[in-house]
Amino acid sequence: MNAFNVEALRNAIHETSARGLYAASKWATEMLAGLSTPLKTSATKNAVRPPQPANKRPTSPPPPPPEARFVTPSSPPTDLVSVAQIKDGVKQLDTLINYSERVGSADGTNRPIVLDTAKTLEEKDAYVAARRFFDSREFSRVSFTLKDYKSAQSRFLSTYSQYLASEKQALSQFYKREASKKHNPAPVNQTLLKLIDDIGETDDPFLLFLKGLLFHRVLRRAEALECLTRSINIYPWNWSAWLQLSACLEDQEEFAGIHKHLPAHVVTRIFSLRFMNELHSPGDAELKNVDALLRLFPGSLYLLTQKALVHYHQRDFEAAESVYDEIRSRDPYRIDDIDVFSNILYVMENKTKLSKLAHDFLALDKDRPEVCCIVGNHYSLRAEHEKAVKYFRRAVQLDRTFLSAWTLMGHEYIEMKNSQAAIEAYRRAIEVNKKDYRGWYGLGQAYELLNMHNYALHYYQRGAALRPYDVRMWQAMGMCYQDLGRPHEAISCFKRALLGSDARETSLNLKIANLHDLLGEKNEAAAYHRRCVELGIVEGRPISDYARSCIFVAGYHITLGKDHKLAREYCEKVASSNVEESSTATDYLRRLRALGH
Repeated sequence: MNAFNVEALRNAIHETSARGLYAASKWATEMLAGLSTPLKTSATKNAVRPPQPANKRPTSPPPPPPEARFVTPSSPPTDLVSVAQIKDGVKQLDTLINYSERVGSADGTNRPIVLDTAKTLEEKDAYVAARRFFDSREFSRVSFTLKDYKSAQSRFLSTYSQYLASEKQALSQFYKREASKKHNPAPVNQTLLKLIDDIGETDDPFLLFLKGLLFHRVLRRAEALECLTRSINIYPWNWSAWLQLSACLEDQEEFAGIHKHLPAHVVTRIFSLRFMNELHSPGDAELKNVDALLRLFPGSLYLLTQKALVHYHQRDFEAAESVYDEIRSRDPYRIDDIDVFSNILYVMENKTKLSKLAHDFLALDKDRPEVCCIVGNHYSLRAEHEKAVKYFRRAVQLDRTFLSAWTLMGHEYIEMKNSQAAIEAYRRAIEVNKKDYRGWYGLGQAYELLNMHNYALHYYQRGAALRPYDVRMWQAMGMCYQDLGRPHEAISCFKRALLGSDARETSLNLKIANLHDLLGEKNEAAAYHRRCVELGIVEGRPISDYARSCIFVAGYHITLGKDHKLAREYCEKVASSNVEESSTATDYLRRLRALGH
């Protein structure tokens, strides 16, 4: 970050707010507030001149052709301001800053991009009026007020308002026809293609973002990705464009493919972190990334939340809880992503803390879907599943795209053994976000309850494709193969699950041993049973946990005349206990004595 970039961030708050992009404006405001004080102080002292009006464009080289915008320069510009030069001696972050930071400039220079805004006084007055109508959600009045003005700024707000008005109408029709037999699975908006044609060819970053949004709505992902990537390269600080890009990408492989076309910019690093969290698969690299970003934005609650999510997805719940406690101490009224905190407390079975969290936020704002999920988790932990479903349903009524509420509702229906309702909830979750493994895994569980193992297997495979190192996916697939009478495939899945499981795990070893025994593969079965015995002894578990494995290993060695000493050791251990297998152990000891052992 340098003085130019901090000013670009400040400018982004104004530009996104002026166009009604509230999420982007809020995000930029939080990031600016989270910047280190030395950086903001330096930016104020070294502030660059604001952009010239659109009708007085600077005399500078024209921007490169579109294909050139996707090329990352090999060396950083020489005029970057190092944080190390700031008077308090804060260290600069090489991994974040020693790039060519193309901030708001299509050609990679440190001059502000000149956006095409209202030119005449008449258009400016009309735009102010249109913005007030937009804030009042009178979208048709916005487009009518700006219909005669051709600046990119006016065209954006006019087209964006038409889009929102048409989406509102489509949603209304969707709910009217919800009970009919000809009901569509999602709202149908007939005006989207016309809006795309109205935008036409453009180099304005906000119009490109809007065009990408519209292309995504009509399921033309390739065009959407092109428009969004161009928009981001020209104007990286529009967070709404990054969020829409995330919605277009389906998996980590697609992200890796498009990453080389993104600007070498600090926002790219933030987006990469968020996208890996969205995939529920952050690793140690993401943890290092967020720690580096927090040194640059030490006060950023958004980045702290991302750090908590990294810990949560890595199943380090104590660390995630600690980060959320810090977030709440800094801002006890922040609601964004607070539902994840309730998930953490739920898994940790911390009823007292979850109850207090639900009480605090219910008093703060009961009409936020995040708050409804907190209350739903509170009731779920108390096994009051009907009340939990009520609050999760309330959450999706407030926001039908709120993914967590759909998946949590599905979980509750599974607990209530209502498979059909669970399937419907999980399907809605997948419609919202196909990248979230929880919907696929939930569908597998629901179909497994119905003994429809082929269906369950299909959905578990989709979940495993998104979470290839998740033990639960492979274990669930193994159980399905076992129920389908396909032991070889079941063994492969259980062995795959062992790779990511706890080293002290015995249940998977026991399943593999039993399947090998079923196939008549005694050598392999004995090896896995012996592993169960060794783990039981090392962990100091009761003999009842591994007595059956002791008997199998002993019988194997006695029958084949192999390690009689090991067989005697295992039999004596079982015979001296009061477990069910003790009589078998005594018989084996008699056979060993008869054999002279």
